[in-house]
Amino acid sequence: MGRYLVIVGLGMFLVSTAAAQSTASTKTSAAIPSGPAKPVARINGAVLTEADLEREMSAMFPYRQQHGGKVPKSMEADIRRGALEMIEFEELVYQEAQRRSMHISAARLDGAITDLRAQFDSDAAFQQFVKAECHGSNATLRRKVERSLLIDELLDEEVTRKSEVSNVEVRAAYDRSPAKFSLPRRVSIQTISVVIPDDATPEQEMTSRHRAEDILRQAKATRNSEEFGLLAEKNSDDDWRVMMGDHGLIEEEKMPATVAQMALRMKPGEVSELIRAENSFCIVRVNASEPARHLPFDEVKGKLRKQMQAQRVDQLRGALNSRLRKTAKVEEFS
Repeated sequence: MGRYLVIVGLGMFLVSTAAAQSTASTKTSAAIPSGPAKPVARINGAVLTEADLEREMSAMFPYRQQHGGKVPKSMEADIRRGALEMIEFEELVYQEAQRRSMHISAARLDGAITDLRAQFDSDAAFQQFVKAECHGSNATLRRKVERSLLIDELLDEEVTRKSEVSNVEVRAAYDRSPAKFSLPRRVSIQTISVVIPDDATPEQEMTSRHRAEDILRQAKATRNSEEFGLLAEKNSDDDWRVMMGDHGLIEEEKMPATVAQMALRMKPGEVSELIRAENSFCIVRVNASEPARHLPFDEVKGKLRKQMQAQRVDQLRGALNSRLRKTAKVEEFS
């Protein structure tokens, strides 16, 4: 098992195993109740409170401070539902660890508390935390940390260790789907767009064309991507102007057809003629061209392993949650 981390911030208390569940599986948002004690759920008689739920919501949406301390209305229902499911899952895991008589050694528990203490600037700040979150009781603090570590231990046993992906499995996944590891030809482009108004009259479209032709003359005179980018920044009507018109490497299907047809024929450093693209006149500069290629196994194996392991973690956590809920009494309160 990896080394546990202790993080304290804005009423959240977290003890987790970094290598075990970096995707927030071991947050102990339900571990240290504070604030309103209104029950939101009961798991086999153990009550989870509104304070537990609020803390988990803060963990899931860490930008609450930038939103007046609240979750945006459009996101609130989904985040609340996800947070409730998380604290219920953690309580189920904790109870299962107890049922199995799992144990945290005194030395490991002491080490976790030492690490927690190290997160504070002073002993006074730490004691203030213990007072606020644990009613000043070191025994309560130890119970909360022990609970977190037990959750961590069981998840490590049931999820992390079982989610390991072997080299043979990674290679088999690569060989099974060769198309996934083929990159189409791509070009690195910058653009300047002159928008044609909706339902434009012939006169309005001609005005847009004249403006685009004037910009095109300036674009043809640019000597490099920086000069073209400055021109795009000043004249382009699309949002790419803030990036100096730079789209980076882009494949054919992500470009308007008329732009792709032109860009794929051009050489790096060339500036196109005026292109009629959907509702605009477009000027393209090609900065680089990358041929289609098949990604070798050694280039993708690390990323592929992470994707496969993340998928397996999700499956194992879901299966564990379903299994624990089958024999549990879960009550939720509105």
